[in-house]
Amino acid sequence: MEQVRTCVGCKTLGTRKSLIRVVLVNTELTIDEDKKLPGRGAWLHASKKCFDLAVNRKAFSRALKQSVEVNEKVLALAIEQAEAMMAKNE
Repeated sequence: MEQVRTCVGCKTLGTRKSLIRVVLVNTELTIDEDKKLPGRGAWLHASKKCFDLAVNRKAFSRALKQSVEVNEKVLALAIEQAEAMMAKNE
């Protein structure tokens, strides 16, 4: 049975394979490509819509239990990394 996670952006369920994991590394949001980095992670779909929803709802801070500041540069880089990762897995 596939492991199921909830997207912090749109709040829908998805499998680990269909979602990306985001963690804090040195206070910066980082895409966990192998889904093995230590610490708390936030799961979401690799779409700009879900990233925007997560930022607007302050879902990263809540899921990671730490204050997270997300600026446009970090957001654009995270979306780019996520889309590249999902394309590689197809």
